[in-house]
Amino acid sequence: MISSIMPNYKRFDLAFTHGEGPWLIGTDKRRYLDFAAGIAVSSLGHNHPLLVKAIAEQAAKVMHVSNLYRTPQAEALADLLVQNSFADSVLFCNSGAEANEALVKIIRRTQYMKGHPEKNRIICFNGAFHGRTLAMISATGNPAYLEGFGPRVEGFDHVDFNDLNAVRAAITPETAGILIEPIQGESGIKTAHPEFLQGLRALCDEHGIFLAIDEVQTGMGRTGALFAHEVSGIKPDIISVAKGIGGGFPLGAVLARAELAQYLTPGTHGTTYGGNPLACAAGLVVVGEILRPGFLEQVRKVSESFGAMLESLAKDYPEIFIDIRGRGLMRGLKCRIPSSDVITAAMDEGLLAVGAGDNVLRLVPPLIVSEADCQEAITRLRRACKTLSHTLSQHKEKTA
Repeated sequence: MISSIMPNYKRFDLAFTHGEGPWLIGTDKRRYLDFAAGIAVSSLGHNHPLLVKAIAEQAAKVMHVSNLYRTPQAEALADLLVQNSFADSVLFCNSGAEANEALVKIIRRTQYMKGHPEKNRIICFNGAFHGRTLAMISATGNPAYLEGFGPRVEGFDHVDFNDLNAVRAAITPETAGILIEPIQGESGIKTAHPEFLQGLRALCDEHGIFLAIDEVQTGMGRTGALFAHEVSGIKPDIISVAKGIGGGFPLGAVLARAELAQYLTPGTHGTTYGGNPLACAAGLVVVGEILRPGFLEQVRKVSESFGAMLESLAKDYPEIFIDIRGRGLMRGLKCRIPSSDVITAAMDEGLLAVGAGDNVLRLVPPLIVSEADCQEAITRLRRACKTLSHTLSQHKEKTA
């Protein structure tokens, strides 16, 4: 018998009843320190009073009216994002995959309207992840995600990450733009070098193509800046945002310069739910909190301490960890043993983490975590590592 829920996820046998800050309480009555945050989504943690209040109050008024009418909450959130970014205009949607779909459409549409209909291909990168729609699994290019879903959607070319010469060689008269994640999350927390992003910006300017940055996981303060690309000192033409922007409520967005946004005229794109009053009420609180004076400074301070703690942990358990990766509160531990074993051992100690490619354990806690919370996470990871090391030693003795 098949479950009433389709079997496309391999779930842990664990459910939660409620949460508070960086903590979740399971149906087993145990408290879990949440360094998964719904895969980098619960940016303000659980049960944040301002977020809960805003959602409850808006739900009691009006949740949805459609984009046939003005939505003041969406207008206010768009204004806030424009005032604090490179962008001139914002499109709201519901998820990262939708945001990336719209981003690609906007780039292609702009090239078409500028008299270059032949420019419709997007350069992407090996190891990328841009979502699970048919077009976005083609943009991602991972054979495991493509298998069984028929022909790829045309228009995406892949080159090696951090290889500027490969990008330069891949540009053709049909290239419309370049799409990149500042840190590749799903493939193992691999960071784009600042000079690589700067080189991409220069190539786009040289060839009259657009630089698109997927900030779905890296955006909204995750790396210590509002957007991760800011660290490299560049300005993209268009970016996608989702995950942390709604603090757990589904919300996505595309931020673009006027040169591109102007061509998304009535009838060229649409979304039933995107930018509805309830989602944008949540987004206003989340973005407002992240932009509150001192918030990002605190994220950077905690991140620096957390990085040092992880360095120490990896040094003490070389039989388990190879290196640490990432920036801000988007960290990865490349494992020597199966990362799934480390995740399970950590969960046994009451710590939640996420897997990633390249045998990496991913740690993406809520942005409101303190240094004490991070130290507690490390303490629990150390207990997990001690257990794993003991098991490894026993196995070696048996096979000696």
